[in-house]
Amino acid sequence: MYGSEINSFAPHGQSEVWLVAGTRPEAVKLAPVARASFDNGRIRPVMVASGQHPEMVSQALRTFGLESDVDITVRRGSGTQPELLSELITALDELAESRPPAAVLVQGDTTTTLAGALTAFWRRVPVVHLEAGLRSFDLRAPFPEELNRRMVTQAGDFHLAPTELAARNLRDSGIAPERILVSGNTVVDAVESATRGERVFENGELAGTVERAANGDDRLVLVTVHRRESWGEPMRRILTAVRELTTLHPDIRVVLPAHPNPRVGGMVRGMFEADPRVLVTDPLPYGELAHVLAASTLVLSDSGGIQEEAPAFGVPVLVLRDVTERTEAVDAGCALLVGSERARIVHHASRLLDDARARESMLAGGNPFGDGRGAERAEAVLAWLLGAAPELPEPFVAATSPASGACSSADSTGLPEHFG
Repeated sequence: MYGSEINSFAPHGQSEVWLVAGTRPEAVKLAPVARASFDNGRIRPVMVASGQHPEMVSQALRTFGLESDVDITVRRGSGTQPELLSELITALDELAESRPPAAVLVQGDTTTTLAGALTAFWRRVPVVHLEAGLRSFDLRAPFPEELNRRMVTQAGDFHLAPTELAARNLRDSGIAPERILVSGNTVVDAVESATRGERVFENGELAGTVERAANGDDRLVLVTVHRRESWGEPMRRILTAVRELTTLHPDIRVVLPAHPNPRVGGMVRGMFEADPRVLVTDPLPYGELAHVLAASTLVLSDSGGIQEEAPAFGVPVLVLRDVTERTEAVDAGCALLVGSERARIVHHASRLLDDARARESMLAGGNPFGDGRGAERAEAVLAWLLGAAPELPEPFVAATSPASGACSSADSTGLPEHFG
C-alpha cells in the first residue's frame, strides 16, 4: 500500500506536520487546515512562516485567530529568485535538522512552496501538495509559478487536487491515481469563514464605500493587479481601462488594493492619486478583502485566488490574463479571460455593467472549486499518512461538471457570440 510506504518515512512517535507559508495566499489556504488539525487533535500542525512576505503572512493568519509557530528571517539583497530560493532552502533545512517534521504540507506554486518541497524531499520526509495539479501549460505564464508547481509535483508524495480537472492533469503527467485526492480548494473554506463575522474596516473611507455598495447606492468594482507578467505596459493598459470605466459608468466606485512592490504600487497611486472614484488602499487584511469581494458587482483581477473566491458570492470575474490555470471558472461561466488590452477590458466590463442579463448569467449557482470541506479532507489525508486515520476521506465532487455551467443560471455566459 502506498500509505505504508509514506509512513515508513516518518520518525517513530513524531506527529508534527509543517504547514509552510511564505505569501498571503499560502497563509489563507493553509489556515483552515491548521484549524481542522487543532479541532481533530490527530496531528500537530506547525505553521512555518518562511519570511518571503512576513508581514502579509502574519496579517492573514490573524484573520483566522492564528499565528506562526516558527518565523524564519531571510536576507534579501538582490531580490532575485535564485537568492530567495537558496535562502529559503538553507533556512528550512536548518530548521528540519533541529525540529524534524513527520510530513510537510506545501500549498500552491510560490518559491516558498518549491523550497519547502525540496527540503522535505532531500530529507526523505513526505511532501503533501495542497492545490496540486493546476496547469497553464505555458512555462512563461504565470512565471515562475508554472515551473514551480511542476517541480513540486515531481517531489510530492501525495497530491491534494482542488478539482477533478487538476487531478486529471496529475494523472496525465504520470502520477498514480492512489496518490491523488480531489479535496476542493481550501480558499472556499477560508473566504466563507472570513465573511461570517461583522464587517469591520480600519479604513473609514473603505467602510463607507462598501456600505454604500451594500445599500445599493453605488456599484462596487474590485480591481487587483500584481502579477509579474502584468508589470510595465500591460499594467498601464489595465489601469487606463479602469480609468475609462469610471468615466463611462459614473455610478461605480473602484476599490484597488495596491501591491507593496513599488513597481506596482507606484504606478497605481500615480494614476489614481486625484481620482475620487478610485479608492487605492494598502494591501487589505484578508477579512476586509473578503467583505469587499462579497459587496462587489464585478471583479477585474489577475489573481488566481480571486477566481476561486468570487464564485462563492456570485460575483463575475474578468481575468486580466491571457491564460489561466483555473479554467474551471471560465468553463463554468463564472469568469472570462480578457487579457490586458484596454479596449477589450472596457468592452467586456461595460457589457456586464450595462446588461443585467449578461451579468446574472455569470452568477454562481455553485462553486466549482469547493464545498467548504477542503481543509477537513486535507487534515484527514495527513492523519492517514501518519497512521492516525484508518482510511482516506471521500473526495470532493462538484455539484455539476464544468461543461454544464456550474456558475451559470442560464447558458455558459449569456453573452452573444461576438462577446467571447
